[in-house]
Amino acid sequence: MDKKPLTDVAKRALAEAEERRKAMSIQPKPAETGGPKGPEPTRFGDWEKKGITSDF
Repeated sequence: MDKKPLTDVAKRALAEAEERRKAMSIQPKPAETGGPKGPEPTRFGDWEKKGITSDF
């Protein structure tokens, strides 16, 4: 099965998408604000805040 050659527009779009992916991977992720103290509660399937537990 022979593939069609990419057009110049398609090549440019692929190059731009690759640049955006690289730029996104460089930015550091923001730190959590107001999160729980101690172990992560979501691994247990619920969330507790001030004595109230809720599933989400």
